[in-house]
Amino acid sequence: MLRRFSSRASQGITAFFSLEKENEELNRTPSNNQATSDNDHESQQHTIYFKPAVLFGYFLCVVINMYVAFYAGTIVRILMLHDRHVLSVPQTQLNVNVSTQASNLSVAKMMNWGEKQLPPPTMIPGKEVPPTTYTFQHFPAEGSRTNYDLHLPRLDEFDDVVAMSNENDSSDDSSDDSSDEENNDDLSEGLHLPAGQHLLVDIKNVDPIFLNSEERLAEAMIQLVDESKLTLLSYHCHGLVPVGVSCAGVLLESHVAFHTWPTEGVIAMDLFTCGSGKLIPTLPSIQQLFGVKAANKDADDPMMMWSHKLRGFRKGFVPEYNSRLNPLDADLGFEILGTHNFDIKKPLVSDAETDFQTVHVYEVMNPKKRRLSDYYKSLEDDGSYESLHPELFAPDHILLLDGIVQSTRYGDAPYHESIVHPAMITHPNPKRVAVIGGGEGATVREILKHSTLEKVVMIEIDGGVVDLSTKYLPEWQDCSSIAHHDGSTEWCFDDERADLRVEDALAYFNDNFGSAAEVDAQEQFDVLIMDCLDPNDDHPFAKVLYTDDGYVTSLYDALTEDGILVVQVGEASGINDAADENGDFENRSTMIKMLDAIGFKSIHIYEESHCQFGAPWTTLIAFKDVETRKRWYRSPAAVELDLSRRILPTKDGKTSLRYFDGATMKSYQMPARAFEENFCRQQDKPEECAEKVRFGNGEEVNVSAAYSPVFERHFA
Repeated sequence: MLRRFSSRASQGITAFFSLEKENEELNRTPSNNQATSDNDHESQQHTIYFKPAVLFGYFLCVVINMYVAFYAGTIVRILMLHDRHVLSVPQTQLNVNVSTQASNLSVAKMMNWGEKQLPPPTMIPGKEVPPTTYTFQHFPAEGSRTNYDLHLPRLDEFDDVVAMSNENDSSDDSSDDSSDEENNDDLSEGLHLPAGQHLLVDIKNVDPIFLNSEERLAEAMIQLVDESKLTLLSYHCHGLVPVGVSCAGVLLESHVAFHTWPTEGVIAMDLFTCGSGKLIPTLPSIQQLFGVKAANKDADDPMMMWSHKLRGFRKGFVPEYNSRLNPLDADLGFEILGTHNFDIKKPLVSDAETDFQTVHVYEVMNPKKRRLSDYYKSLEDDGSYESLHPELFAPDHILLLDGIVQSTRYGDAPYHESIVHPAMITHPNPKRVAVIGGGEGATVREILKHSTLEKVVMIEIDGGVVDLSTKYLPEWQDCSSIAHHDGSTEWCFDDERADLRVEDALAYFNDNFGSAAEVDAQEQFDVLIMDCLDPNDDHPFAKVLYTDDGYVTSLYDALTEDGILVVQVGEASGINDAADENGDFENRSTMIKMLDAIGFKSIHIYEESHCQFGAPWTTLIAFKDVETRKRWYRSPAAVELDLSRRILPTKDGKTSLRYFDGATMKSYQMPARAFEENFCRQQDKPEECAEKVRFGNGEEVNVSAAYSPVFERHFA
């Protein structure tokens, strides 16, 4: 409309100035007869005084066209509206007064507004209406077609409390101060810390009629709040022009809000609380209440994306708060819940409490790694590449203990094969093997692939993790493909060579191999693998596993004379990290020094970068015998030959190992440069870290025979 007005106005102005110029030329043109007739003079006067009339006419045309276009557009928009009848009703504030007796809230009748019926906020049975004040200000807007405002009442008792507080403020009586303090205690009950949880939800493919209905959306919001055991103080909704709804609800705990796009079938929701209740369990209710499928039989199912974040400040406000002991402040919160654009993010196990820890299992699909369309295609039987290789397109499964990632579907083979097979293939004849931890069962699965094995003992303190992994992560314990000479078993723990013991590993090794125990050589192990908590976990049990002298000594005594100890020791050092002893890996540094002092002949560090932990992962391997250590440096061909002899075949003839081979072993034989640099940053710098030693100038240097990444890199 503005463009049309501008165009017509410019045309009128141009015509006006053109006419004026012509008149001036006529006035300057002399007459041929030197005398002008009266008729000619009168004609010129008419022309001169015609200018204002022309300009006014053009202006009047522009104004008329503008008003006609505006009202025509308004009428068309009204006719297109789903709820156009509400435009005939003036905007009015609705106040819903709800009476209370004791703690029971009577059910108020929904208020009528035109043909609309919006429900009032309700209270959970047993809860009292909180003492609050309610203020509001409405602002007129052309983009809003309806306006609703509903709230809980303010109790008369609250007015009495406020009046009493005002009287006490103006009084110096000590008894009044005492009474005032008691009342403030009552008023402060239920107040929360300056921290909270923020849940963001987007749903598409939603019914457009539902998304344009204030009544249905308000009912869904109130039901969600009730099911979440929150307290809705008031809410405010606007129906937008031409379509769409925006609602905001004030909670005692904070707020809930959403906006809809009916034409696109999308709703975006924002729920924030500072209460202690968890928000993740509300997701199924949100999906059910707001993910309403369109009535069209060909309509797609609603699809939901969501993210959850911790907000505010806990440290300094929560006594002795430790972020590492809060699963939501760990990998779970940052890498899974806090990521919004996952095509699939489904909790298979959520907040499962065992006797020792909290277990989560999530199914996720990251669009940066796999496409949802490829996954759907892999489920079809059409002979496509995706359908022939469904294992490459399936969603990832992630196991978390106390919020820390322990294992993933796509990191399973790289991690578990790298922690098992390098030691197993280096030992000349591993018959007895022990595993500490490894509750998901995949470490035992890899050990059972070796034909030399006679017994593998797994000591896991948390039987709940084993049970949950069996149910929700069956691939980790699946041994059905292994063609054992005595027959295979479907589940790894059913193999006659496997011995699962649900008990404390510290007690097991101290009782059987501690300083006071009579060690039975027949019970010692050729390989011992510690696959449990990371050394940097701020957990009392983790500290004991890596720093208790008696326990670490019992591990040494539990090994045969040519035995090998394997320990996963967490995230690899970076080139810019402080020395382990001065950083987050003090436990790792302590354990290495203890192993050196106990008597291990050689200690080695290697890294694997495909475990899907977000960083390269470090494994420590310690040798009691120098001759066994020499086998660590065999050629890839020699390693491949040993693997072909030892690894049991599969029923389908495919290789049992998906990741490890001779070339991979070659990459483990030398420590990473970053770890060498980190090792040399110790406060008491090792002698071999001198430049002349690191670059080998031929001088003899007393280098540690036990552990030295420098020695390994430059002199092995």
